Amino acid sequence: MPDIQCLPSHVADLIAAGEVVERPASVAKELLENAIDAGSSAIVVEIQHGGLTYLRIADNGCGIAAEQLPTAFLRHATSKLRTAADLTAIGTLGFRGEALAAISAVSRVDIFSRRTGAETGASLHLEGGVPGQVEEVGCPEGTTICVRDLFYNTPARMKFMKKDSAEGAAVSGIVQHLALSHPEISFKLIRDGVELLHTPGDGDLQSAVYAAMGRDFTMGLLPISGRSGDISVEGFVTKPLNGHGTRGRQLFFVNGRFIKSQLLTAALEEAYRNQLLKGKFPGCVLRLTMPADRLDVNVHPAKTVVKFVNDKDAFNAVYYTVLDALNTPAPQPKKPQQESFYQTMTVQQYRERAPQPEEKKPLGSYTVRPAAPASQPLEVHDVAPRRGESFTVASSGVSYRITPPAVQEEPSAPAASVPEETVPVPAEPVQETSVPSPAEEKAAPQSAAQQTVEPVRQAPWRVAGEVLRTYIICEDGQENVWLIDKHAAHERVRFDALKNNTQPVMSQQLLSPLAVELSAEDAASLLEQLPLLEEFGFVCEDFGDGTVLVRQVPSDLEVGDVPAALEELAEELRLNRADPAAARDSLLQTMACKSAIKAGMWSDPSELQALADKVQSGEIRYCPHGRPVAVKLSKYEMEKMFKRA
Repeated sequence: MPDIQCLPSHVADLIAAGEVVERPASVAKELLENAIDAGSSAIVVEIQHGGLTYLRIADNGCGIAAEQLPTAFLRHATSKLRTAADLTAIGTLGFRGEALAAISAVSRVDIFSRRTGAETGASLHLEGGVPGQVEEVGCPEGTTICVRDLFYNTPARMKFMKKDSAEGAAVSGIVQHLALSHPEISFKLIRDGVELLHTPGDGDLQSAVYAAMGRDFTMGLLPISGRSGDISVEGFVTKPLNGHGTRGRQLFFVNGRFIKSQLLTAALEEAYRNQLLKGKFPGCVLRLTMPADRLDVNVHPAKTVVKFVNDKDAFNAVYYTVLDALNTPAPQPKKPQQESFYQTMTVQQYRERAPQPEEKKPLGSYTVRPAAPASQPLEVHDVAPRRGESFTVASSGVSYRITPPAVQEEPSAPAASVPEETVPVPAEPVQETSVPSPAEEKAAPQSAAQQTVEPVRQAPWRVAGEVLRTYIICEDGQENVWLIDKHAAHERVRFDALKNNTQPVMSQQLLSPLAVELSAEDAASLLEQLPLLEEFGFVCEDFGDGTVLVRQVPSDLEVGDVPAALEELAEELRLNRADPAAARDSLLQTMACKSAIKAGMWSDPSELQALADKVQSGEIRYCPHGRPVAVKLSKYEMEKMFKRA
């Protein structure tokens, strides 16, 4: 065994940097958390080339004293912890004291800081973790940190970096999360000279959601607020009709910290049970507030995973608060107390008040006035006057003058013309073939190639019907009943057809481009794989601010399914980024699912029979996701259910 020795300081710093700094988004997260802890009310983030070559974060917080600048970049140097007891009640976002040291070890850093009320500021330059001299400079109050050439001294890490669009989207996602967790702070994000995000910082969560998540997402939200014990929950959840194709828009914050929690996700989705369309997921922006000693944030270096002292309390707080909001009916608009000339009414009210149009007489009606008093009722039969000509009808000695309306008569169908003479057309000569008689066919010798015995094909299943517009009921010849999930079966048919197709997928050009708003991570995942998407019929382009402009879609995909399909495609690409074959299969699965027959849709009997035949032949047994497409009930099992066996 080799001798044990201490690592050099610069090697230890590089190892520590590998745990804290994975990509530019990691740098942005650490520096933004420091800016928030400094009491800032406005923060500006600027990046170039995804943040790899340039990342600047400026805040108007309390600043750092000139003599403390070198100390701030030492490992385990922090202003947020004093004793071990402080770890049980962490109230700040950052606390480890490793971020600045790790960042400076793998980049070139310039810091400018000026304390509140000080006349001048100070600057410090670090390269590879080695600090220079502190200099006096003029700068605004607060702190500005510029990080250049990230991983310049660790080229092995550079090959793991993704495209600039993906790295920039990851930084945008970090800024978005922090803007939602701190609506009282104004965040501005500038990417390659273009402003992508700017929140007002007025303390209103809905304003922050509107600026960070977009108008469409905000318009489909319900406000919620509740409390369970010492845990309070507030924020917004999506309406049941505004579900999303993935869980990408479920955002949870605990004490101002963005977290990922399967517990809170389960509580949210449990509240939506039987209220959400199948295959859809609710979105949310939920903020939980609880005593600092009720959770542990020192679980993961990224600090996105926490542990609750009591999981049940956290689950119930989210579940019952969301459930109460979903079950509360929307307030109805109040009716006006008194009517006035200047009033607002709905379309239905206007239609009820509007004067009803007079009933129009049908075309061809006549106005009949007797020329003299009539003692007998008038009966007029088979009257066919010419247009515009008056005529007289007599009945029981009384003459009536009738004037037809002067309207243009509808042209009658022309009478079929009968040909006066039939001209025979000579038929083309037909080649005569001799058909052997049964006796000749029996007597004729057969060659070896003709003496093939065709297998006896099993009789097709009888489709007895369909229940719930989802399951096909079939009966085979062996006293078995089969239930077939028509969506799963058709999904497998579509998947196999797409996978075996060597020709380009047919696409349809949209009359007007469709703008699909996605999260920053989802948009980056799609924009990185534009050639792959085009191979499957999607023609998209970047529209900025997390929006993807769609110009062409697969011909068998409904336009209304495009946003959900792109969300699922983005998630599949993000999960299977390292395996192109798996990513391709995931794309085909999503496309097959979206283009297959949906549960609840009406299906033609011939379609049901075709699916039953494919299941019977054994061509399809499982859907692309691995679920069975059919289940069998034997006669004995059914008789056992009814106590007949």
